[in-house]
Amino acid sequence: MRFFRSAFFLTICFQLGALPTLADEAAIEQELDQYWSSVAHFLAVGDYEGLVTTYHPDAVLVSESLDTSYPIAKALVRWKPGILATKAGEAMSMVEFKVTERLFSETTSHEKGMFHFKTGPLGDDVSDADLQEAYVHFEALLLKDGAWKMVMEYQKQEASLAEWEAAR
Repeated sequence: MRFFRSAFFLTICFQLGALPTLADEAAIEQELDQYWSSVAHFLAVGDYEGLVTTYHPDAVLVSESLDTSYPIAKALVRWKPGILATKAGEAMSMVEFKVTERLFSETTSHEKGMFHFKTGPLGDDVSDADLQEAYVHFEALLLKDGAWKMVMEYQKQEASLAEWEAAR
């Protein structure tokens, strides 16, 4: 949750212990940023098991492009060959995230933003046409129970390069 920063409101809330300190807010945001960095790292190095650990076991993937919703375990099975090909040096995979809106507490977060995903085979005869690339709007729900875990990944409509470049 974003905290209301009226001096009077904050004074009362701190006295009542209703809100974490601003230092806690920065620490939580840093943890969440680290979460997204770890997702990108696991994908880039082809660490399938590492990627699995970023999701809650009961997580759900919602996909507008596929017009469906299903358990993330099913999506991970679908993604596994590409991730393992990356690990074997046969392919490349990368993802970048831009979180544009974040509502959070110490143990929950709703993230909105975009991701840039690129994957494809490696080799001397590979061209840009062999690569799959997409910019996608997304929302995610995360829970923290020791570590942050995604419980819902909502892949929304495609984003444009201009939207990506304008996002902060």
